[in-house]
Amino acid sequence: MTTTTRPRPAALILTPSAEARIAALMAAAPEGAIGVKLSTPRRGCSGLAYSVDYVTEADPFDERIETPGGTFYVDGGSLLYLVGSTMDWVEDDFTAGFVFANPNAKGSCGCGESFTV
Repeated sequence: MTTTTRPRPAALILTPSAEARIAALMAAAPEGAIGVKLSTPRRGCSGLAYSVDYVTEADPFDERIETPGGTFYVDGGSLLYLVGSTMDWVEDDFTAGFVFANPNAKGSCGCGESFTV
């Protein structure tokens, strides 16, 4: 009997716009940065917030997603809150930022900065 494995899908889907923004961030990254990392620290009125930061060393528990512009990491402790989410980069005349479509979020604050699961 042979075991066949298939590639595991990424925990988070990045739109082409988000991948382009990651590439721009990595092009301007401080020395020593190996990628960009998404985490969900506890803060804001609803409990959890999205945080994107440079990372200088890989954590073996983080999800690693290779993009055309650089490596994107998802915090291992945040994966359960983010599985199945889509991350996009949106710019208009007044704002610019990452936008998340998160099927795990049960609510969010009025300003959209934080969410609950």
